[in-house]
Amino acid sequence: MSKKVVIHIFHGDESSLATGSHVSERIRQVKEQHGVALEVYVFGSAEKALADPANAYYRDTLVSLAKSGVPIHVCRDIAEKMGKAEEFTNLGFTLEYARDAFVRYALEGATVISF
Repeated sequence: MSKKVVIHIFHGDESSLATGSHVSERIRQVKEQHGVALEVYVFGSAEKALADPANAYYRDTLVSLAKSGVPIHVCRDIAEKMGKAEEFTNLGFTLEYARDAFVRYALEGATVISF
């Protein structure tokens, strides 16, 4: 059984968005070598930032990660309130309530790193 690393992107400031998505990509590059699974959970203002064209680099990085097989989860409640649930799923993101995701991570013994 491999260890799991979860990158939790929460803050919507440019530094958190850029660093959280970049670190996710860098971990993806070495996850097989180190025997770890990787997931990304986007929540709060970072999820709202996905809809802002000014954050295209951040969004594009997450889309690329999803296309490469990294599970990218966004909060179902926020996505629905934003009217973006269908758009986010079309990008390859999974909708999951935060409460369920974080309980799952605890049960799995995952390491969660927040930005």
